[in-house]
Amino acid sequence: EAQPTRQGRVQSEEQKDLQPSAGVNVYQRMGAELPALPPEKEFKGRVDEAYGHFQRGEYVQALDKALNRAQNGDAAAQTLVAEMMSRGLGIARDEKTAAFWYQQAAQGGDPVAMFKFALILMEGKFVTRDKAKADDFMRRAAEAGNASAQFNWGQILVSENPGAKGLLMALPFYEKSAEQGIADAQYAVSQIYWSLKDVPAEKKAKARDWLTRAAKAGYDTAQVDLGIWLVNGFGGERNLDEGFRWLYGAAQRGNVVAQNKVAHLYIQALGTRPDPVEAAKWYVLSRRAGLKDPSLEDFYLGITDEQQKKAIEAANRFRPT
Repeated sequence: EAQPTRQGRVQSEEQKDLQPSAGVNVYQRMGAELPALPPEKEFKGRVDEAYGHFQRGEYVQALDKALNRAQNGDAAAQTLVAEMMSRGLGIARDEKTAAFWYQQAAQGGDPVAMFKFALILMEGKFVTRDKAKADDFMRRAAEAGNASAQFNWGQILVSENPGAKGLLMALPFYEKSAEQGIADAQYAVSQIYWSLKDVPAEKKAKARDWLTRAAKAGYDTAQVDLGIWLVNGFGGERNLDEGFRWLYGAAQRGNVVAQNKVAHLYIQALGTRPDPVEAAKWYVLSRRAGLKDPSLEDFYLGITDEQQKKAIEAANRFRPT
């Protein structure tokens, strides 16, 4: 995977004689008396028995513990009951009753429940559809720190405020969501950093870092874009080999745009050796999926009948990984 080139560390005159500790050999450690562990801090919070049972897969016990607390207005327990009912864990699946408990927990301020109930309100299947309420719960969940809600609230802001204004309004929520590992948000941050002129230079310089994180998280559009950025030198140094690797991986997983780009890379020998049969194979696959490309069609018509035959046979054997 693409990694930034590490530069050598410059040492000052004061530092040049410093060497890392050689440590203690494992054999020297064996049998030696170890220093005492620091005293553990006394836990003064409430032990969540219901969630403990849930984590261990003891769903019946978890539901029994959580239901009593839920009926007494405990928002966290209400969320746990709703989650178990919506998934049929420890009880028959009952999405309508789960929606009721999500609503109770959302009204009690639980961030996860506010996010889930916002989605339920948007869908309108188990409760009356109410966009205004859904948006309010989504905003509150986002402001309370729920990563998925932060991304979704950003999406709502963008949809309701076209152009750069909406993107800049959404950016703080995308950034917080991205920091918590939501790949969609990481991709959104990379695109906003790179495309908007009002973004500070120090943020713009991190656009490819965010794109790389989204790609490594498995977000296929980010993988394709990262390959293109690396090949073209967008947002950092040009790296043909890494660019080809990202695009080839996405193509192997069935991404049609990546298949088209890989065909071009094989023709131009960028990041790989020239291979007309491989180029034609990837073109055939992308063409079958409906992606037209006149320049690749011209290339395909210019190779030999034997090469075309081999390319079609290879395309017929292809199965996404």
